[in-house]
Amino acid sequence: MRISPGGMAGLPLIAAAAFFMQALDATILNTALPAIAESLGESPLAMQMTVVGYTLTVALLIPASGWFADRFGTRNVFLFAVALFVLGSLSCALSGSLRMLVLSRVIQGIGGAMMMPVARLAVLQAFLLKLVFTALTLGAGFRGGEIVPVLFTGAAFGTVVGPLLGGALVTYAGWHWIFLINIPVGLAGMLYAWRIMPQFTGPHGPFDFTGFAFFGLGLALFSGGLELFGGRAESKGLAPFLLLAGVALLTLYARHARRNQAPLIRLGVFRIHTFRVGIAGNVVSRLGTGCMPYLMPLMLQVGLGHPALTAGMMMAPMALGSLTAKTFAVRVLRRFGYRNTLVGVTACIGLMIAQFSLQTPSLPLWMLILPMILLGMAMSTQFTAMNSITLGDLAQEHVSTGNSLLAVTQQLSISFGVASSTAVLRLFNALAPGSLLDHFHETFLTVGGVTLLASLVFLFLRRGDGDALLPGRGERRASSGKQRSSR
Repeated sequence: MRISPGGMAGLPLIAAAAFFMQALDATILNTALPAIAESLGESPLAMQMTVVGYTLTVALLIPASGWFADRFGTRNVFLFAVALFVLGSLSCALSGSLRMLVLSRVIQGIGGAMMMPVARLAVLQAFLLKLVFTALTLGAGFRGGEIVPVLFTGAAFGTVVGPLLGGALVTYAGWHWIFLINIPVGLAGMLYAWRIMPQFTGPHGPFDFTGFAFFGLGLALFSGGLELFGGRAESKGLAPFLLLAGVALLTLYARHARRNQAPLIRLGVFRIHTFRVGIAGNVVSRLGTGCMPYLMPLMLQVGLGHPALTAGMMMAPMALGSLTAKTFAVRVLRRFGYRNTLVGVTACIGLMIAQFSLQTPSLPLWMLILPMILLGMAMSTQFTAMNSITLGDLAQEHVSTGNSLLAVTQQLSISFGVASSTAVLRLFNALAPGSLLDHFHETFLTVGGVTLLASLVFLFLRRGDGDALLPGRGERRASSGKQRSSR
């Protein structure tokens, strides 16, 4: 397949645009939830399913996105994914009820689940094609090392712009515009992708429908059980049964995957120690960090009475702190190693989340800026360390499965974090005395405590784990050990 120079140069831009749309959509909604709730006649505490429905759908379909790309081609699947995302965005803007909005978010999630992985896959395949077929000289200005920064910039820009844009649109234009803004961006991306995106296909076997049913239904039931906790009294009794049914179906999937030659997700990768600990740490620690973009704007608006624009502006420091930490996260890892860094930074995140329980109406908002910046820096350092230690020791045959499982875990953790934090808030609101702001404070203390305990998971890492990923660290440790022994 011959790819034009403009096509190779433009592919990272298409992927960056997909990352931007996904990140923008993930962050822009949180600021608008109270306004949407008021418009639809719902309680703000009932709006978490608009977040959970999207992230859960993305998590379910990420493992299938690679198979669809191999079967139908990267360009076809990408165009279909963006079209679904745009259609879901239009449906969200036209929603007149919470049920319709959640269904529309699910449609968005189907598109989002395939949009980013397939765009990234097309970039990687095109770049590998350039390396293998050196006769295809695609422009002297192209360098492979430029791909990752371009992709990261799209996602990072979306996380910074999302809360600010969400607050501004809700304040000056109406909440419908947080979804309508996706339409022109998506249509432009489809037109550009139609012109330059290559149609890569790959070898594929039959789709694992049985595994997909076990895995998908199990996760949906488990998430539904979390959602019902803290809800109406008549629905609380159903929650344990849904949780148990979800666990049972996931157990059946594990049994199915061991017996199937080509399962949806290969579980043999869990034999790798660092991958096992990294995934467990992702699940537990992101229960706290995953709910922060949802819980903080909600407290600022519903608990403290600030407008949507102010709530959006107060989320920007966390995103800026996250961007800043990218410049020194690797140096921190080289200095302290993966084990010490992850234990320490996760404990710090737990304490910082808990201290948001001190926020009161009399406390100036500017005093929230520094803690938000520091939290963003700590979370970024944690994510960098967790992602690299999780994937760092994988052999070539496990890279695809490991990467898919990590992406699924990240989305599920956001979904479970939002669902569980909302359940905790509802329980405090139903059972504990005090104002709604008091219950927000109690929820932040609970989430911070869970995150603090999550730091213990990383104690299962060995002291030398990940040193091979940090050039020079292994030699320094050996040198310092010799010096201590000589003394």
